[in-house]
Amino acid sequence: MDLFEYQARDLFESYGVPVLPGIVADTPEAVKAAAEKLGGVTVVKAQVKVGGRGKAGGVKVAKDPAAAEEAARAILGLDIKGHTVKRVMVAGGAQIKQEYYFSVLLDRANRSYLSLSSYEGGMEIEELAVERPEALARIEVDPLVGVDLDVATKIAIAANFPADIVDKVAPVFVKLYEVYKGEDATLVEVNPLVLTEQGDIVALDGKVSLDENADFRHPNHEALVDTDSEDPLEAKAKKLGLNYVKLDGEVGIIGNGAGLVMSTLDVVSYAGEKYHGVKPANFLDIGGGASAEVMANGLDVIFGDPQTKSVFVNVFGGITSCDAVANGIVGALKSLGAAATKPIVVRLDGNNVEEGRRILAEYAHPLVTLAENMDQGADKAAELASL
Repeated sequence: MDLFEYQARDLFESYGVPVLPGIVADTPEAVKAAAEKLGGVTVVKAQVKVGGRGKAGGVKVAKDPAAAEEAARAILGLDIKGHTVKRVMVAGGAQIKQEYYFSVLLDRANRSYLSLSSYEGGMEIEELAVERPEALARIEVDPLVGVDLDVATKIAIAANFPADIVDKVAPVFVKLYEVYKGEDATLVEVNPLVLTEQGDIVALDGKVSLDENADFRHPNHEALVDTDSEDPLEAKAKKLGLNYVKLDGEVGIIGNGAGLVMSTLDVVSYAGEKYHGVKPANFLDIGGGASAEVMANGLDVIFGDPQTKSVFVNVFGGITSCDAVANGIVGALKSLGAAATKPIVVRLDGNNVEEGRRILAEYAHPLVTLAENMDQGADKAAELASL
């Protein structure tokens, strides 16, 4: 889960990372009031989960509350790379002397953590990484050691910070790593991390991505969810404990195992080419279990998508046998009753497949069609979705 800048700012502050004061507002009048409360020069910043806000006109400096209100009128409702600005943060101003860059992230390729830092920070860090990669220090962080003051000092030196600045930024690097570790983040980034004319180090803009797999350790993370932009079907599936992702097609997909579901998406897309471009409507992995409750919940979510015209249940019986899967489907259809309104194509294979097929054949539900293999099932589901 990616956080808005104001959420990252608040998180930083709770860990002792130096930040500027900030107030969130969603109307020009509220922005003016916030600027009056902060006093002096303020910065009105669009709150969207995408980069390039400054270049898109989503960040404006205001010398007084009236100018802040005018800036808010220009920013609120602005479209930035497909994201509509619904709120802004009014931040205190800073006299910037130097801009730096720092981040720590999960390096999946090397199964470790990685710190990226540069003495030359600012908006063009992406270009710097391409044009002058030597200016961006890449330091592997041992998860068992983390970033203590010694490691932070080595990172700052590798990033070409002068000796007098190393002593200033290293403690902030430590605090930022504490955010990363303490919140089970996959990314903590500050761009820019600035040195003010007064000699202070301040995290001026932060980006944080949290690992949702660790939500059970962080009940407070629920309050950080952007419910305004969250897909209602994905929200419903999440509450039901389902691994569901909404897509834009017409064939609902249910499978057991992420690899099988991904393969099913590909096969349905291929089969759908001859049926006017029919595509998968979702990714739904029910995992190793296929109980009546799990299957009913999955079908209920998929049936709730008005774009879905048919459903393809593609299950390989391994730990869970095919007869248990078939009984789950039968139980789900009984549970859903009249709510089951769309044709369902079922392909079963693996452990006890014959018994599973027998159960479904004997149940003989008018919505259910049995398929011998994945290709046949994908073709039939695509055909039914095109009708």
